[in-house]
Amino acid sequence: MTERKPPGISIESWVDKQIRDAEDRGEFEDLPGLGKPLPDDLAPYDELWWLKGKMHQEGITVLPPALALRKEAEDALEKAHRAPSEAAVRRIVTEINEKITEMLLMPPPGPPLGRRPYDADEVVREWRLRRA
Repeated sequence: MTERKPPGISIESWVDKQIRDAEDRGEFEDLPGLGKPLPDDLAPYDELWWLKGKMHQEGITVLPPALALRKEAEDALEKAHRAPSEAAVRRIVTEINEKITEMLLMPPPGPPLGRRPYDADEVVREWRLRRA
């Protein structure tokens, strides 16, 4: 715990002494961010800056449900194109189509999904063409 400021000493002098003593003890060595630039100080103030920074560090993204499902649908289609068998392609398409249909029937708040269920036969046809 820090000691109390003695009477008769200005706060500035007392704080400078505290910092100097801490530097002498080596308390400022090997701090994270040492030598790195400060974050963008020209950006407007954001109350959730710390939360957004933590999410960025942890690799967490938060999208509205419709946008998250759009991304998931695109990833599922790519996965289906790389699938090892026709049965795997149909399974992947069926799983994502169930999610798309569910969201179309009960849309969440936010942007619209803008996506229809995939035609499994068409995806299989594309899969065959890519394998040929």
